[in-house]
Order: sequence, then C-alpha cells, then structure tokens
Amino acid sequence: MPPRDNPTARQARLGAELRKLRQAAGKTAREAGGLLSVDQAKISNIESGRIGVSEERIRRLCTFYQCDHPALVEALCAISREHRGQFWFDEYRGILHRGFLDIAEMEYHATELRSVQGLTVPGISQTENYMRAIYTSLFPPLPPEETEARIKFRLRRAEVINSERRTPCLMLIHEAALRMRFGGREVTREQLHHLIEFGQLPNVTLRVLPFTITEFIEATQPTLLAKGPIPELDTVEIDTSFGGTFLDSAIDLKRYRTLIDSAERLSLDPDESQHLIHHIAREL
Repeated sequence: MPPRDNPTARQARLGAELRKLRQAAGKTAREAGGLLSVDQAKISNIESGRIGVSEERIRRLCTFYQCDHPALVEALCAISREHRGQFWFDEYRGILHRGFLDIAEMEYHATELRSVQGLTVPGISQTENYMRAIYTSLFPPLPPEETEARIKFRLRRAEVINSERRTPCLMLIHEAALRMRFGGREVTREQLHHLIEFGQLPNVTLRVLPFTITEFIEATQPTLLAKGPIPELDTVEIDTSFGGTFLDSAIDLKRYRTLIDSAERLSLDPDESQHLIHHIAREL
C-alpha cells in the first residue's frame, strides 16, 4: 500500500509519539527498522503518519524503546485500530478541507474540551443562522454548496455535547464575543438565548470573561484544548484566518493549560455569566 498523501492529525500524532519514544530511547530509525525487518524509509513514513502501523508492531517497538508507560502504549494501540469510514466526519472527505475533519476528529475522541473564545461563540454552540452569517461574510465568498456543507458539518460537531457521548466541556467566552452582532440583532439575540440553554446542559460549564478584567488574557485567537485519555495525548488547536494549527509538545501544552486555567480563574462564575448573557440579550 502506498504512503498516504494526507494523513489525519490523529494518524500523524500516532507516528509522532512513536518517534518521541524512539528518540528518548536513543534508538535510530535504522535500528527500529531492523527490529521490524523493514527499511529506514518505512520507519520514517510510520513516524510521519503516512503509513499505518499494527498494534502488534506498536507493542514491539514500545518494548524495544523500554517504554514504561502502559497507558500510553494502550492509547497508541487504540489509535492504530481506527480506520477511515468508521466515523461520521469521514462522510465529508473530499467535500471539506481536511482541517475541518481534523477538528471534528479531535473533538470526537476527546475526554474533555476546554476552550477560550474572544470574538465569536464556540463553533459547537452556534445556531444555524449565526453560522450562516459568518460563512456568508467571508472574502472571497464561498460557493453556496460549500457554505451549506460547512453549516451541516458544524451542526453535526455539536453531537459530542448533545448526544449520549456527553463530553464534558468548559467554554470561556469573552464579553466581546457576546456583543458582536453577526447577522444583525435578531440573529444575535437568537444566538444568545441558545447559548443560555447550552450553558444549562449538565456536561457544559459556560463562563464569561467580562470587560472589567484588569489582568491581561490572550483571547484574540480561539483556543481549544482537547484532553486525551492521558495528559501526554492532549492536543491544542489554535484557530486562525488561515486554518487551524495543532500543538502537542510538552511546552505548548503547559503554556495553553496555564492560559485556560488563568482565564477560568478570572471569569465570572456560571450563574453570573448566565445573568450577563441575559442582560446583553435584553439590550439588543
């Protein structure tokens, strides 16, 4: 089977974790290849996510690397058992850019979601009209069929919160995002009322960062921390105008955990946050 041209973020993460383990053990790709009776190029492709790797080979490599973290080994094996076509977002391959699918994949497998939003409400809590207002204002304009595909896709992403999965979710939203009038007053009012209902779900904690904060919190770029089955497999996604960026180094994870923890500490509590959203909705 030829190498994949576009591995998913999760496939690339599996390979990257195997590379980290190899380097920590002081082993070369040639030595790893010798263990599996493959050439160095195949090890390189495995570590870049371009070639899949079996559970049996993962266990052999981890033993060779003297990995003493059984939970990590089991988590990597679980990733290796996944395959394309298994999940709902696979239906959109070839329809939407793979970055959209990578975000949905990350959310689907997360054990908890923690986010900070500065100018828009979180995607999985957006109403259809709010989404449409955002997507139809992009420049250059999107083709109508792509706009509709993006809206349907984003609505499906909310299933991690609303369905039986009930993934725990912390949403920290800056007051500025609540006052932005995307689509006009009626669309914004509808969105705020939906956000109030969303925040009352048992697995959702919604807190607002008010304008009155005196300490600096970097909230200009939407930040999402998706917790994995173990902390080492946490992932941060930073949303930009040019697409999402995924970060998983120990330094980056520590930095963004600290950012989110600080934002949570400075935010209003859930009841105060609900009161402020009600107040902003009445002002419209």
